[in-house]
Amino acid sequence: MITPYNVLRHELVGLHAKVVDATHEGYKCQGCIFRETRNTIGVKHQEKTKMLPKDSITLELDLPGGCRVRVDGRLLLSRPEDRIKKKYRIRFM
Repeated sequence: MITPYNVLRHELVGLHAKVVDATHEGYKCQGCIFRETRNTIGVKHQEKTKMLPKDSITLELDLPGGCRVRVDGRLLLSRPEDRIKKKYRIRFM
């Protein structure tokens, strides 16, 4: 089960995401994550799709348990299968 403590070690495809902070105004969007590569995240909203760079966005993810988590995109910079090997220090604000 995905929790705020282990969200960085899980697959993000299928989660609802909202871009709450971005370096470029065109990156603001919300929808379902449908694709994830090493440097980008694909978000689909209705019929539109956007590929967003991970290093310049902050995502708000809706987890299946009903809670929301804000994640800095720089923490997601790697392939999904390689994030399992990384150690993270979780800090709540």
